[in-house]
Amino acid sequence: MTERDAFTELFGRPSDLGASAPGRVNLIGDHTDYNGGYVLPTALPQRTYVQLALRPDRRVRATSAQRPGIREYELGAERRSGEWIDYVQAITATLAATDRSLSGFDLYVDSDVPVGGGLSSSAALEVALLRGLRRAFSLTYDDDLLAALAHRAETEFVGAPVGIMDPLVCSKGDEGSALFVDTRSRVVERIALPPDLGLVVIDSGVAHDHATGDYRTRRAECDRAAALLGVPQLRDVEAGDPRIDELPEPLRRRARHVVHENLRVLAATTALTGGDLPALGRIFDASHRSLRDDFEVSVPAIDLLVELAHRHPAVLGARITGGGFGGAMIILTNRASTAAVALDVVAAYSAMAPHAPMIVLPWLHRPANRPMNLES
Repeated sequence: MTERDAFTELFGRPSDLGASAPGRVNLIGDHTDYNGGYVLPTALPQRTYVQLALRPDRRVRATSAQRPGIREYELGAERRSGEWIDYVQAITATLAATDRSLSGFDLYVDSDVPVGGGLSSSAALEVALLRGLRRAFSLTYDDDLLAALAHRAETEFVGAPVGIMDPLVCSKGDEGSALFVDTRSRVVERIALPPDLGLVVIDSGVAHDHATGDYRTRRAECDRAAALLGVPQLRDVEAGDPRIDELPEPLRRRARHVVHENLRVLAATTALTGGDLPALGRIFDASHRSLRDDFEVSVPAIDLLVELAHRHPAVLGARITGGGFGGAMIILTNRASTAAVALDVVAAYSAMAPHAPMIVLPWLHRPANRPMNLES
């Protein structure tokens, strides 16, 4: 059953339009985006799909294939509930704050993007919905503004202190290239992925939540470190600045990670542009060590996956990806070896860990009824 058919069955009428947006995986540059630094993500083939039909009143009714049951609210009466509907409410509340007048609508959501895997499931939903509303209400938003609105919705309404990377790549990314993003200026450079590059992404089965917990703590630690160093953001600190070593723990290690991760993003961009996959693999490995030891966002399940990946002779590098505290990891290999590496690592992990892993890349079982791309 297609999303359009599911919408008709649930709401008793066909949808007016559909839209979608991809998830993303970050090749390198984690916890640099909210510090004004550099990131290097790429879009995933997995997407979030929405179907919309306008209503004559101010009621919003929404349901999801992954979380059945219709949630309802009135425009202008958005209130955080702690459920997935908060991301929908965040978008309508944010649009209202920009003086965009909306009517109510019925909404059906379906997604292939793993939730809690550090692969931008929330940003994919926000951008897909914004794309649908852009069409429905003839809003003159370009893709950059769409990303900014999604970022504002998640930080201000949902309360997740995330950076701009996720909505930006969900809005502007594609599978064939990486986006080198200066998150301060929001300048984006599209870099073609080498034809022989192979990426494996495995969701560890350990979910995370950016709206609560240690992610928020890490961001506060970075802000504190920047304040002690007398700079607006850690982006402004040079790698050789001796003042980093004078910071109290754990701020010294937090700052060291961010400063050196920015350098790793620049080096990775050079390696990617030059097709130097062994160098890129070494950068992946250094990033994982830094995220594990200095930033302390890895978990035993991810460390085990990285260790198991390195036992495979075709693997060039492996690291945690995303915000951490669970989620996914990424492996660099050659394109011909992706399926073998993914299956071998997951088999070994499943025999040693209690969690249920998922192979995200390569997408071995793409649903037959999924369109390759659906834009609005």
